Amino acid sequence: MAGKRASGKAKSRRVFGQARKPVEMFRAGLYARVSTQDQQTLPMQYRALREYAARRGWTVAMQVRNVGSGSAPREGRERLLEAARRREIDVVLVWRLDRWGRSVTDLLVTLQELEHLGVGFVSLTEALDLTTPAGRAMAGLLSVFAEFEREILRERVRAGLAHARQNGKRLGRPMTAALQAAEIRKLRRAGISKSEIARRLHIGRTSVRRILA
Repeated sequence: MAGKRASGKAKSRRVFGQARKPVEMFRAGLYARVSTQDQQTLPMQYRALREYAARRGWTVAMQVRNVGSGSAPREGRERLLEAARRREIDVVLVWRLDRWGRSVTDLLVTLQELEHLGVGFVSLTEALDLTTPAGRAMAGLLSVFAEFEREILRERVRAGLAHARQNGKRLGRPMTAALQAAEIRKLRRAGISKSEIARRLHIGRTSVRRILA
């Protein structure tokens, strides 16, 4: 971990309601993410993040990256979060919010965890700095957007279910073998093999054998 403790004269800053180290002692974790087709922007992101950290007097404690699509697992981000949980960094620096979060909800969840840990968060492109009072106020708005996003998803699910019902589709979990016991016995009496019964009713042969036992 970087640096000695600051002198008693240095003013400490409060991040997310918790006392933090003096600004000049902050240890920053840099995070960059690009798609597989856009890897040339990695040096640009790192350069901008390092320059910003230098202007703030922060020490770069670690830098991680993710290369892949937005839906791919972000192992680098998880390493950075693990470092935050171990109190090895004091602030996370990212180039842009969509580099960090998969969705508004995902973004909010991770920011809330960093808040709980007392770790700051800065996104350069959006000028979002959660180490400042104004930035924390902006973070409060993210919860509103996250709830809006969840409501949109719920509405889409409800609309999809209604459409399926209108088209006569069966909803819910598939029928279990026990609920088809009468049909299984009927087919067996008709001379249908157990394997064929299982195939026709889309159930396991073990279930057919158990019901006929």
